[in-house]
Amino acid sequence: EVWDIWLSSKDRLHRYVLSKFKDKELAEDITQEVLLKIHKSCCSDKEINNLNSWLFQIAHNASLDRIKKSKREIIIPSTPEEQENKWTEISSFLEPLFDCLPETHSIPLKLSDIDGMKQQEIANQLGISLSATKSRIQRARKELKEQIKACYHIEVDKN
Repeated sequence: EVWDIWLSSKDRLHRYVLSKFKDKELAEDITQEVLLKIHKSCCSDKEINNLNSWLFQIAHNASLDRIKKSKREIIIPSTPEEQENKWTEISSFLEPLFDCLPETHSIPLKLSDIDGMKQQEIANQLGISLSATKSRIQRARKELKEQIKACYHIEVDKN
């Protein structure tokens, strides 16, 4: 039964993981980890109510686990030129974390904080109220902050 579940789901799970990391080898590794977790869970006789949801939750958690495993220490230097280079480097670490947020939160946050759009413009573009836009951006920032704390150690050079 595990093998049937795996064969019917592996391509979708791989595409999901690949969308988070945009690295084929890493996505393949994580997808294999998902297979092992599926096998372990199926052998535990735990009841599964929604198979698709359960599979993608395993893939999501495996992706977060991999981010945590690759925890990096980032030191932000104090000179403006060095800071600009470090912020570019940091943004490459944040992209997978943005992708782990629900789209209802990540899209408004990206539009606001990455693209620099005004919140009213975002509300108009997404067809939601301004208060809903503000709320989603705040929730996304909070979720992103928690993911950053869990995955990275950041120091600021005070010299």
